[in-house]
Amino acid sequence: MSTGDLVTLLATGAGAATTDATSRRFAIAMTCGTVVAMLLMIFLLGVRPDLREAIFLPKFWIKVAFVGCVAAATLLLSIRLSLPGFPLGRAPVGLAIPVFAIWAVAATALFNGDPAQRAQMFFGDTWVVCPFLIAMLSVPIFAGVIWAMRGLAPTRLRLAGGIAGLLAGATGALIYCLHCPEMEAPFVGFWYLLGMLIPAGIGALSGRRLLRW
Repeated sequence: MSTGDLVTLLATGAGAATTDATSRRFAIAMTCGTVVAMLLMIFLLGVRPDLREAIFLPKFWIKVAFVGCVAAATLLLSIRLSLPGFPLGRAPVGLAIPVFAIWAVAATALFNGDPAQRAQMFFGDTWVVCPFLIAMLSVPIFAGVIWAMRGLAPTRLRLAGGIAGLLAGATGALIYCLHCPEMEAPFVGFWYLLGMLIPAGIGALSGRRLLRW
């Protein structure tokens, strides 16, 4: 969006309104990015062979609920940060809730678990690669979200870039759930979150350059 377009938008009193165009841009960005990330997961990593059994386990859905809630909260924040003058409202609280929830579940699991198994619950078998695979899957989604934001009028560029990266990381983590065999809350609450924070950090550092308009 050009400066002239922004002036016209503000002059007509539509600066803080979520338009159909905004929804369409994000729908296109998320759909395209997610499809590409899903294809990357299928062809490079593969779907976990016991997925049909895993979907009946509560731990699997705790993991999915955690990353899904982070993705939903960051999508709302991304949309609001793309529009000038739009308040964030309680969206940051919605982002914090699933993080603290998974940490509470993780702490309970570690406290009640067998001391000999606590290291395995935290590190699992894939802690070395998990964050980087999530970050890899986030790349096409991050590109799509940045495209969506650039066509609008973000004014808090560093924050917008960070949230765009976190949205991409959370969506990438959601897709990664279909491959990853790890389901313990301590593992998910640390290594999955780290995987989401990698693109978030990159987005925050590059936000001023990528989202300048």
